[in-house]
Amino acid sequence: MSAGQIAALIAAGAFVLLVLFLVIALVKLGRTLDEATIAIRKAHENTDPILTGANETITHVNTQLERVDGITANAASVSGNVSALSSVFTATLGGPLVKTAALSYGISKALRARRRKAEEGKHSRRAKKKGGRR
Repeated sequence: MSAGQIAALIAAGAFVLLVLFLVIALVKLGRTLDEATIAIRKAHENTDPILTGANETITHVNTQLERVDGITANAASVSGNVSALSSVFTATLGGPLVKTAALSYGISKALRARRRKAEEGKHSRRAKKKGGRR
């Protein structure tokens, strides 16, 4: 055997080893891809019930939101009615009520002043000299 043939045999052996390593790597890669495919399939099978449940939940939430919209509209209507009633009450009874309050305040102030004057008259020296007893 010549040196060229020995070199060719060594190169052929190295190529066979390279092919063996590549086959081992490709087999491992194939197994990894099979496991990934199985995991993806299981995830896909498990997502159907989750998505169905999420869809039902969203439908329920939308129903509740429609109810809340109705309640909000009713609350706005009630608020408007209360505001209108308050305006009517103020316009109708506000003026007379203020006048009545002012009249009662004036009467009570006049009565207090009259009582105070009467009390001063009882305790003054002049009242004792003039009338004596009452």
